[in-house]
Amino acid sequence: MSKIDELLVYVARLVESGRSNQMSLTVVIGGAVITGRLAPEAVWRQRVSEVLADSDRLAEFSVAFAAESGDEPPTHLHFHMARILQGTTAIPETGGMYRVSIADVSAWTIGDVTYSDH
Repeated sequence: MSKIDELLVYVARLVESGRSNQMSLTVVIGGAVITGRLAPEAVWRQRVSEVLADSDRLAEFSVAFAAESGDEPPTHLHFHMARILQGTTAIPETGGMYRVSIADVSAWTIGDVTYSDH
């Protein structure tokens, strides 16, 4: 986006302040459609850190995600249980964790877009 959407920043701020992970959102970014639920950055970081810490090969990277986020206005959306939609399928089918720059969102809508794998 050439100008950051203040309404989207406000939605992200509400997610951050409420520590809720129930807000579903779908965004278009760089031609990709990502759909899923938003999580507060601290919750998202903690979960990524836990997943990495449990890995034999990637445990040393968990510390990078354990750091606390600041009190500045949100600059990124933190998706969990999210999918990248591609045609009639989604990657991954079960949901992944994505960090998306708000400045790069070209379109968005409230809600989790469903897909069909038939």
